[in-house]
Amino acid sequence: MADNRDLEQVRADIDAIDLDIQALINKRAQCAQRVADIKLAEVAAAHARGDTGVEPVFYRPEREAQVLQRIISRNAGPLAGANMAHIFREIMSACLALEKPLQVAYLGPEGTFTQGAAIKHFGHAAICVPQATIDSVFAQVESGACHYGVVPVENSTEGMVSHTLDTFMASSLKISGEVELRIGLHLLAAPGTSEGSITRICAHQQALAQCRTWLDKHWPAIPREAVSSNGEAARMAAQIPGVAAVAGDMAVERYALEKLASHIEDYADNTTRFLIIGREEVLPSGRDKTSIVVASRNKPGALFSLLEPFMRANVSLTRIDTRPSRTEKWAYVFFIEFEGHLRDEKIAKIMVELEEQSIMLKALGSYPQALL
Repeated sequence: MADNRDLEQVRADIDAIDLDIQALINKRAQCAQRVADIKLAEVAAAHARGDTGVEPVFYRPEREAQVLQRIISRNAGPLAGANMAHIFREIMSACLALEKPLQVAYLGPEGTFTQGAAIKHFGHAAICVPQATIDSVFAQVESGACHYGVVPVENSTEGMVSHTLDTFMASSLKISGEVELRIGLHLLAAPGTSEGSITRICAHQQALAQCRTWLDKHWPAIPREAVSSNGEAARMAAQIPGVAAVAGDMAVERYALEKLASHIEDYADNTTRFLIIGREEVLPSGRDKTSIVVASRNKPGALFSLLEPFMRANVSLTRIDTRPSRTEKWAYVFFIEFEGHLRDEKIAKIMVELEEQSIMLKALGSYPQALL
């Protein structure tokens, strides 16, 4: 049927729809508050029985993933499913803050891609707490100072972030989720900076590697300096004459920088994957991934023996990486990621087989696969 409404009628309809949307969002928020009341009452009852170790769990990664999956699958447009999911992510973030605002540690300072990943995953209502190092992100979550942490683990062009993998070896934390973020890199400087005054270019070592070809072509004579993060490089560019930074849009806004060049990354599909780390095991969401670290005995066919159970069970591997063992010279541990959850029957059987064949097996966690 043709739509014969004029402009004023359409605007009136939009106003009426906005009124309904606002009322429904507040109704949802009231439900979130009721959920908090129920959880707090359950904890109080447990404490009254003498079980003082019980604490309320307000954020459930598998529950949020299931909600977003349903939103995307039932979306009929014209908005894209991803756009609709982003809207609901913010609604859920604001509602969760009514229950308990989440404290989220991330590799800072402000303006890093890791902060962008934290906001993408938890929404703007989460309280993001910058940390100077990946180690300190882990420490903040382990101590309970923050509920969750966000750390980079893999770039589509430069591979794994080895420091993140190594830190898991000695940590009791679990992987609670993953986030994929498209990386757009720009050459930034303080307002009014001329190209001729640039004496060094600073960025995280991964960012410098991701735009190496572009820098070699356009700025071959300018020294490059690897710093702790792109956010730190942006801070330096804002404060130190002659410094240019390689960083993203968040750094432009946070440090009031200007772009000397835009999208200088060597590959257009440059993407970084981040892991969400927490203290609790995540229940199955229906679309999960598991990460483990395993060390095999030094014998012929050792790697095949570790991988063969996955083939027999028809389980898809999504990542394999190696790191030197810290306990034995010229020995290695394998980081393996695969589809499925540790509570799945066939995954549990694989883990039993791996435990029999390995000298060390550590489950880093099962978690919902990235949706957006």
